[in-house]
Amino acid sequence: MRRSIKIYDLKLMVLVLAFFTVAGNYEARSEDTPSAQAQSQSDPAALAKALSTSETVASADKNPSVPVLGVGDLIKVSVLGAPDSDQEVRVGADGNVVLNFIGAVPIAGQTTAQAQESITKKLVAGGFFTQPQVSVFTKEYATQGVSVMGEVQKPGVYPVLGARKLFDVLSLAGGTTPKAGKLISITRRDTPQTPTSVSLSNDATESVKSNIDIYPGDTIVVSKAGLVYIVGDVHRPSGVPMDNTTMTVLQAIAMAEGTNSTAALNKSKLIRRSSGTPQEIPLPLKDMLSSKAPDIRLQAEDIVFVPSSTAKKAGVRTLEAIIQTATGVAMYGVRP
Repeated sequence: MRRSIKIYDLKLMVLVLAFFTVAGNYEARSEDTPSAQAQSQSDPAALAKALSTSETVASADKNPSVPVLGVGDLIKVSVLGAPDSDQEVRVGADGNVVLNFIGAVPIAGQTTAQAQESITKKLVAGGFFTQPQVSVFTKEYATQGVSVMGEVQKPGVYPVLGARKLFDVLSLAGGTTPKAGKLISITRRDTPQTPTSVSLSNDATESVKSNIDIYPGDTIVVSKAGLVYIVGDVHRPSGVPMDNTTMTVLQAIAMAEGTNSTAALNKSKLIRRSSGTPQEIPLPLKDMLSSKAPDIRLQAEDIVFVPSSTAKKAGVRTLEAIIQTATGVAMYGVRP
């Protein structure tokens, strides 16, 4: 009797263990079902993490150095082994290309590799090919130029495929003009609201730092340097660009090739606009040339006037006449 009870108890324990084992396996399988996955995706924290990961991947895929297709680009589409299907088409204003059999395919904003994939999917979905090997070749880029504007010799749009250095693109535009400033503004195609500013330098180390990458679709604007005008009894009345951030009176006089022997040095004047109103500042030019007076730093749009000592009432020339003379120099006599 006792032996039969022990056997019964042992069978009961085996049945209980089997039940829990089966139940555990069922729960484990249920976690892998689509409904369980949907529950995990409905969790806000998990969803935010998934979105963050996808955004990171998407941003990593954006490479401005790889040209993308745009409106007006001319492409050639070929299918290996089917020469009759070759087509040369332009991307339309709606961003589509219209191909034989499959019709419109949106490819604007895609690389050639992505366009090949889009066309392949349409050919397979239409039942025209089973495993087509599609080739997309860009014969003419209409939207991948770099616009170079401002103080360059040849402003215009220059075709650029892939990344190029800033100095290379400026060379395509013939280099900068003598009136070019040190500041260059670069507006990226993808971020037009946040232009990048680059300051050119005569120092070799700093110049390398300024030679940044330029990508298709960028716009480069070379600023105009501030001008300082030297008029009156000098060898060459000029409008002198301020190549550096600072320029002094004596440097400006040297750029005008010095004063004439008839100049009334100590009756010279500096005309400077203060709050929109021109002000006259005496310049002891004779003492400055002999290092008896400090050299004065100039600002953009300053006018240095050196009168002639041979004229009657030397140095009595009116302020308006001086400004008119400087204006004429700016229009006709800017020093190259």
